[in-house]
Amino acid sequence: MDKNSYKDILETVQAFHNKHDFKNNGGEDLVYRVVLMTEELGEISACVTKGKSKADLAEESADLLILLIGTAISADFDLNEAFWQKMDKINQRKSRLVNGKIRVSEFKGVKGE
Repeated sequence: MDKNSYKDILETVQAFHNKHDFKNNGGEDLVYRVVLMTEELGEISACVTKGKSKADLAEESADLLILLIGTAISADFDLNEAFWQKMDKINQRKSRLVNGKIRVSEFKGVKGE
């Protein structure tokens, strides 16, 4: 197993889904998965706002990544392909400072765009 390979990461998450029979026990329901991802994002937020350790932040981020990859499995789309398509798209965008923070967006509806 190559721990730097998306293919191996995907296979590991798929094996986890299979082990717990997510498909037949509601674990692949997309609304349920959004709720779980929202919960994990809240835990990531708590790590940042409450000054928790990098290890806590890394663990919560890994939880979110596992859920995101599992959502791609559940919805039957290629997250790796979607990632590279999106990176190609956003690399064409301009950046702008918004309230003192860098933002890369399409800036729809903004004057001058």
